Amino acid sequence: MQPTFKHRRRLVILAAAALAVGSLLLVTPGADAKGKKEIERQQIERLTPEQRAWLEEVALLITKEERAAFLAIEKDYQRDAFIERFWKIRDPYPETGRNEFKDRWDARMREVRSMFGDPQDDRAVVLLLNGFPDGQVPIKCSGFYPAEVWYYERAETLGYEALLLFYQRWGANRFILWNPMDGLGGLLRQGDASVANPGDINGILNSCPHEQAAALRAAIRFASQAGLGFGMIEAGLREAPEPAAKEWVATFNSYTTEIPEEATTFSAELDIDYPARRQSRTIVQGIVSVPVDQASLAEFGGHESYNFILTGEVLRDRKLFDSFRYRFNLPLEEVTGDKLPMVFERFLRPGVYELAVRLEDLNAKAFFGLRRELEVPLVEGAPVAQPEDEETRALLAEANAAIATGATTLRIVPPRTQLQTGMRRIDTLSTGSDIASVTFSLDDRTILKKTAPPWNVELDFGSLPRMRTLVAVAHDSSGREVARDELALNTGSQRFAVRLTEPRRGVRYRDSLRAEAVIEVPEGRVVERVEFYLNETLVATHYQPPFTQPILLGTEHELSYVRAVAYQPDGNATEAAVFINAPDYMEDLNIQFVELFVAALDREKRPVYELAQSDFSVFEDGQQQRAVRFELVSNLPIHAGILIDISASMDENLEIARNAALGFFEETIKPRDRATLITFNDHPNLEVKFTNDIEKLAGGLAGLKAERGTALYDSLVFALYYFNGLKGQRALVLLSDGKDEHSRFSYEDTLEYARRAGVALYTVGLKLPKTQLEPRKRLNRLAAETGGRSFFVKEPAELPAIYETIQKELRSRYYLAYQSTNTETDNEFRAIEVQVARNGVQAKTLRGYYP
Repeated sequence: MQPTFKHRRRLVILAAAALAVGSLLLVTPGADAKGKKEIERQQIERLTPEQRAWLEEVALLITKEERAAFLAIEKDYQRDAFIERFWKIRDPYPETGRNEFKDRWDARMREVRSMFGDPQDDRAVVLLLNGFPDGQVPIKCSGFYPAEVWYYERAETLGYEALLLFYQRWGANRFILWNPMDGLGGLLRQGDASVANPGDINGILNSCPHEQAAALRAAIRFASQAGLGFGMIEAGLREAPEPAAKEWVATFNSYTTEIPEEATTFSAELDIDYPARRQSRTIVQGIVSVPVDQASLAEFGGHESYNFILTGEVLRDRKLFDSFRYRFNLPLEEVTGDKLPMVFERFLRPGVYELAVRLEDLNAKAFFGLRRELEVPLVEGAPVAQPEDEETRALLAEANAAIATGATTLRIVPPRTQLQTGMRRIDTLSTGSDIASVTFSLDDRTILKKTAPPWNVELDFGSLPRMRTLVAVAHDSSGREVARDELALNTGSQRFAVRLTEPRRGVRYRDSLRAEAVIEVPEGRVVERVEFYLNETLVATHYQPPFTQPILLGTEHELSYVRAVAYQPDGNATEAAVFINAPDYMEDLNIQFVELFVAALDREKRPVYELAQSDFSVFEDGQQQRAVRFELVSNLPIHAGILIDISASMDENLEIARNAALGFFEETIKPRDRATLITFNDHPNLEVKFTNDIEKLAGGLAGLKAERGTALYDSLVFALYYFNGLKGQRALVLLSDGKDEHSRFSYEDTLEYARRAGVALYTVGLKLPKTQLEPRKRLNRLAAETGGRSFFVKEPAELPAIYETIQKELRSRYYLAYQSTNTETDNEFRAIEVQVARNGVQAKTLRGYYP
């Protein structure tokens, strides 16, 4: 059977693009272009042979930004570190010891060099980026140049079926991919340009063996059907997969320890301490002290502070072993003494290293730099060194005392599967001999205390995959806490969260403490920075782990809190805070912070703008609450999803439905937003993970086929579960005919789960007769209970207008947050009502929540 082209992406051809190409042909390289080429030639000359070879091997993978950054690096060890990072950022499973992407690329490159010799051959390019074809037919027909037809059932770069024709013009050059715009005459040995369509070469094709003639006809038909759009197909075949984190190059470049030529410098001192060990590594604590009279003070809005960025590199055997970057903001009112101490920490195994640091005074644009040998000892028990400065040593003694030596540890073992329901046993791993008991708490409620190993617990997660938090605390025989761990369960893969393991509640701190943050990041995403605050004063900013920071408390010991805020490169943030030196009664005080996203609509269901905080009143179980935060959320990030029914009943409506879905993504998703696509019939399927790449979302919509039955409720639970762990404004658009045939979960289960999820549901019932009252009622209630809206349409052509209404509503909501006055520890549903003090305006938000 001949392969056929089943799946085609929607192609948009812009006349402006053709004009732009034509204008480019008129541009001749100027002096600037020639100068850039000469600079690049000089940069390549100073590379080692191995680095040049690497640059050639990744020519198809490396982005323009990555190539420019690599060539601009001055030192060999930094270039080698860049190469290592280049592959690491593309590793699909960084938690494993192998880099599957690099291994696959190296294997394909070996095959290309063995089969084709020249990696620039079009066949080599397609093979490197898409793998081996599912079918391959060599063409050796008289009248045609040597050719090959390749068939991909699903090309990696395109995501759909492809038939490709490669031919070798003149029989001696590289094979090139045939484009229908080149004309059929180019395929013929005689080069007869008058041949205009497949019918004109039937005579030649008839002289070819049957299999070869059939493959040629199929490949020519595939390309000809695409027409002008084949150029986009060809570009897609050559499009390399993007790195998981596009911002890594800018981060890597910012870690240089080189001091700019002719820069102003200042004096400072570097003191190294080894206060303890962390398991098999020694904690290296560096203190850079800057004399106050050498620092520049800045004033902004009445706030005066000293501001520095500290960058460091650790080399071992002339190779970059570690790099780090910190930002320090030191308010003038908190500076005591004649020095500004800035503390950094690294965890290194015993051995000899070279340490390079660069401190930049941001206010004076001045620098301090230092390189020195670092001989890291094996620390056994007590510290082997102390800061030379007596005042600094005294201040940091309390913070250093909080460092765990690693002798006693307790770690909750994450379950193998993400989704937890029913009875499950949760195990722990422990080290040390002084654990006498372990107490387990679930969602801040003590559920079990064990006084003998094994340190595990049996939990009933219920029938629905609710988010839960498990805490295990180990005590010694005297009741002193010696270790603890915390694990969030049923969070999905999108959770972005920060947790402070130090400081701890119930511990008294006098002069200093140690802050330590643990970050959970969604798969495929990175942490740009972590900020540490004492109350609302920014102490230090970390740009890489370990996220640990000694903090000086000053002379006053009033109630304070330590806060850690983690950021992603797109600006999304998450935070955690711990009160220190708090009264005992605060340990048991349960404070519920409730966040609401409220749509204010007039009588025509249009969004109402320019409302003030005083226009809103919030009630929880009938008791009025005081809003502590308020703003219009037009610029806040949105996480949006479309859950689209592709069961057999959607067959005649699927094409219009998916085009409308693409329009929703195109209109709604901005750079800081993320969207996901989930389809379902008799089971849900995650087509596209959360992304802001419209091309990926379009690719997920391509090739959908309506078939099989409908599991509506199971798919809703699955989709809402996928939102677990995300904060901020979240919305899910359900497109279905409202039927359910195969679900394990009931409607009541799904409604309760939707209430807990905190995701606004927008339900769109497609061609749902008014006589079907129960499905309509259920879709209406799902939307109303979660703060969304329900729509019922007779024709799919109405969908674009509905999607536009939804995206406008999402961009015009109000953010209201309050601390609940209800301090009870029950788990009962709490009803919420928001009222607007303006005639004709109705507030719409979730109907309540479970604490």
